[in-house]
Amino acid sequence: MDGSVSPYDVFFHMSAPEIPIETAERIHRASLELLRDPGVRLEHDEIFQLALSRGARAGCGAQVVRIPEEMVREALDLCPKPISLCDKSGRPAVLSAEGESCFWSVPGMSILRGGTHRPFTSGDMADIARLLDQLENVSVIFGMSMEDIPPPARDVVGLKIMALNSRKHLRVLCFTAAGAAALKCMKPVVGDYPWFSIGFTAHGPLRWTQVALDIFKNTAGAGIPATINGEPMAGTSAPITLAGAAAVGNAEILAGIVVNQLLEPGRPCIYNLGLAHVFDMRTAIAVTGAPENALLATASAIMGRYYRLPSASWVSTESMVPDSQAALENMFAFHTHLSSGVSCIWGIGQLESELTICPAQAVIDDEMISYIRRFQQGFPVDSDSLALEIVREVGIGGSFLQAEHTLSRCRTEFFLPSISCRVRRGRWAKEGAKRMDEKAEETASRLIKTPVENGLSPEQQAELERITDAFLSQPAKS
Repeated sequence: MDGSVSPYDVFFHMSAPEIPIETAERIHRASLELLRDPGVRLEHDEIFQLALSRGARAGCGAQVVRIPEEMVREALDLCPKPISLCDKSGRPAVLSAEGESCFWSVPGMSILRGGTHRPFTSGDMADIARLLDQLENVSVIFGMSMEDIPPPARDVVGLKIMALNSRKHLRVLCFTAAGAAALKCMKPVVGDYPWFSIGFTAHGPLRWTQVALDIFKNTAGAGIPATINGEPMAGTSAPITLAGAAAVGNAEILAGIVVNQLLEPGRPCIYNLGLAHVFDMRTAIAVTGAPENALLATASAIMGRYYRLPSASWVSTESMVPDSQAALENMFAFHTHLSSGVSCIWGIGQLESELTICPAQAVIDDEMISYIRRFQQGFPVDSDSLALEIVREVGIGGSFLQAEHTLSRCRTEFFLPSISCRVRRGRWAKEGAKRMDEKAEETASRLIKTPVENGLSPEQQAELERITDAFLSQPAKS
């Protein structure tokens, strides 16, 4: 025997864990029990009546419906599996319950840039879109709340700005029903494929608001993917136990999927239990960067696979700056979420429990993800990689540095960081003794100033501008 192994063997290759069927089944059954009793409130007369006409039963209380198991099963069967999120050229990124994870940026209200924390503006949205367009691991760019834009127009204006400054898939931060209707008008301007997506969150426990339901209604019928978010907070809007919180959040998501399939049979839906919080009883803070959050993100991946739907979660930290806490919480979360097989992982660039986006943190997070992905690749163990003939050629006491085998692989075998320190102290001091966050800030500033191709024709750009201007000229609508 020469010690060779199958070329398919990989040492320590990380993959998504097997679905714990019994655990997923218990959470599913518990959620069905909640949808049966007490049910869920749909705060929208039309959708409430639609649900009743399709098999739901009136519950105790205004606009409360009891959703039977067969309605849930039918809705899940209607959901496409897998789904695609396209960039503006129409190139799809396929999302499936068992597929490769992708990474999104983050919504929020503020920006930390150059050491200054301030409200986020429309100019920042353009800058951040250009930055994120150039980060290798970012697949989806998220909208933000822009202080200089009236709240009813932030979704429409945000989509236009992101579209003009990036080629990537865009996730709109939704605000109003009127804005949602305008978004639907913007979709065919670029193409008849899902170049942007929307989503909204249940405000529980067991409650979907009129705003959320109107947004789903007004974007229905156009094949726009929707992320259905449960956001239970263990200890306040859900039981303090993680299992209880997962059951409540799962029930909210299932109700949201039922509603979306009633409005548009076959609408692409992303299952998102990963927004779940835990409540710190000492500080009254909704915690997003705790180990319990990672456990609930794992539950999102598990339940997504159980329903055969793409799953989502967020990576978050309570830190206010790109410091050691941000590194600890983000690195741990990116690793655990990726290892758990979450399909869509939010969080690149976020600080302060997703209230703040930080360009420097986005650059650091991008490097973290590359680091983790290299680890998860493992390494092959086959005749070529064992390199026995190369060892014999170099001989005892020789050097592999000049070997062709080394030269041909030196840029691909090892992880090559872009901002991490890998120099001796003397050179580090000579170059300014810069910390990683300082180097990341410089990199972010350089990328923000770099023009990017947005993939739009002049006519498409003009039409997006026209729709946006027409929307802004209308009387304010909720």
